[in-house]
Amino acid sequence: MYRALHYARSARDAHRASPPLFQTLTASQSSIHNRNQSFLYRALCSSPASSSSSSSISDAEFRKYLGYFALLLGCGAATYYSFPFPQDAKHKKAQLFRYAPLPDDLHTVSNWSGTHEVLTRVFLQPENLGELEKIVADANEKQQKIRPVGSGLSPNGIGLQRGGMVNLALMDKVLEVDKEKKRVRVQAGIRVSQLVDSIKEHGLTLQNFASIREQQIGGIVQVGAHGTGARLPPIDEQIISMKLVTPSKGTIEVSKEKDPELFYLARCGLGGLGVVAEVTIQCVERQELVEHTFVSNIKEIRKNHQKWLAENKHVKYLWIPYTDTVVVVQCNPVSRWRGPPKFKPKYTKDDALQQIRDLYHDSLKKYSVAETVLESNEPDINVFSFTELRDKLLALDPLNKDHVIKVNQAEADYWRKSEGYRVGWSDEILGFDCGGQQWVSETCFPAGTFKKPNMKDLEYLEELKQLIEDEEIPAPAPIEQRWTARSQSAMSPASSPDEEEIFSWVGIIMYLPTNDARQRKEITEEFFSYRHLTQTQLWDKYSAYEHWAKIEVPKDKEELAMLQMRLRKRFPVDTYNKARRELDPNKILSNAVIDKLFPQLESS
Repeated sequence: MYRALHYARSARDAHRASPPLFQTLTASQSSIHNRNQSFLYRALCSSPASSSSSSSISDAEFRKYLGYFALLLGCGAATYYSFPFPQDAKHKKAQLFRYAPLPDDLHTVSNWSGTHEVLTRVFLQPENLGELEKIVADANEKQQKIRPVGSGLSPNGIGLQRGGMVNLALMDKVLEVDKEKKRVRVQAGIRVSQLVDSIKEHGLTLQNFASIREQQIGGIVQVGAHGTGARLPPIDEQIISMKLVTPSKGTIEVSKEKDPELFYLARCGLGGLGVVAEVTIQCVERQELVEHTFVSNIKEIRKNHQKWLAENKHVKYLWIPYTDTVVVVQCNPVSRWRGPPKFKPKYTKDDALQQIRDLYHDSLKKYSVAETVLESNEPDINVFSFTELRDKLLALDPLNKDHVIKVNQAEADYWRKSEGYRVGWSDEILGFDCGGQQWVSETCFPAGTFKKPNMKDLEYLEELKQLIEDEEIPAPAPIEQRWTARSQSAMSPASSPDEEEIFSWVGIIMYLPTNDARQRKEITEEFFSYRHLTQTQLWDKYSAYEHWAKIEVPKDKEELAMLQMRLRKRFPVDTYNKARRELDPNKILSNAVIDKLFPQLESS
């Protein structure tokens, strides 16, 4: 208190003796700052020389403000010593409203849709098997996470791990081609597109394809990816043998002959049993396909469904919500047609796109978007593809049901005017432009046998479309429906001991056509509400389980416990966890998704 009084009196005396002393503030300081300083000094240093009658009042004011100053000083000291800075931070200069830069060694890794992202300092890319073996051995010794991550195409980011990741993009060679047996041995980091281009000179190709060609072979196998065709199994079924680099047992080769139980478990092992280093794949002869695209409706599909599944090598349906339109895409070898079909389309490409272009122009006016601004920043509208136009339309009002319905109707018109045939090699024909960034939930459920489809697949879609309309969900198109034969891989959603059983795969979608964080958050919330409705109304009824690359881990503990129990009913979770403990006891290949879906009891 004495020291505070001494400081106050010194300030007062200095003010009396030399008023200009307090006017040495620099020109860059504001007048507000000057007024605040002036007020403080007047409060602490009021002169008693005005008159003898006001002396007692001035002294009272002085004591009052002196008390305030002492209280403030005491509170500051108490706060400082109650919550001390770290020793190395006490003398650092404060910098307000500035963010610290990210370290140079910090990598940002996200999935393709930007729905999941991690920051990590450990992102390793070995160039050969020896380097990979050393990485895995060192990580196991240090108990350092190195989750295998492929191309990052999985909507749920199943390959991401903040602790560290290993990517095989530099291990992308074709190692051996056996033209007679139609088999190829490749490094697991090779992309589907690279593999197909590399083996076409040998007259070979893959039996089936997923929608996107940029997956790494190791990733596409591990999550149970698939194409379409009731006689064609998921892609993991094409694998003859695999070389796994495991934390506890080093490099092992698994096949049906050497270790069938582990082979069928690891073939769709979600990256949790070992890093897939090499894969031997059963291929087929390269062939041209004829793709036939036409528009149908539920009545016609019910009538022809069984025949279409049996007669077409590849078939899929694209359902358009809030319309009666179903786009049917059938693909068969050219030889079945005795040459390419003779067909002259009724409409040009521009004709097919005209309605959606018109809707885009009308929507810009409705939502008061200045076309001059758009024209200055974007190419001419006529250069956009259909999927790009759809993204731009949805971005204007993605959660407005009426707006989404108009976009869906324009899409139905586009497909109606795009009916016809296309001829090309299978790797060119079987791809599909899925559009831009998106949320996807895809389920797989049994649909009877090849000879006797149970029609549950059509019932599922009819109920789903009705649910969308009843709940007024702003559901964009398409809802994609495909089929596969069974898989012998124990962890595949299409796993079955019955070789005649077929499975239907149904994907619902919501696009993320904007980079605006608020809008993306709102779309995400709406999508998870949409997904939750399908889960509660349809999944148990049809024994449907989500694709491993699209399953999302619930945040709610009760929902997570129910999901864990549900997975145990369908998959050999205990067997899978036992293999994890044996091959990866320190769980260096795992992440939150794997650990939460398949929790391991400490006592087990």
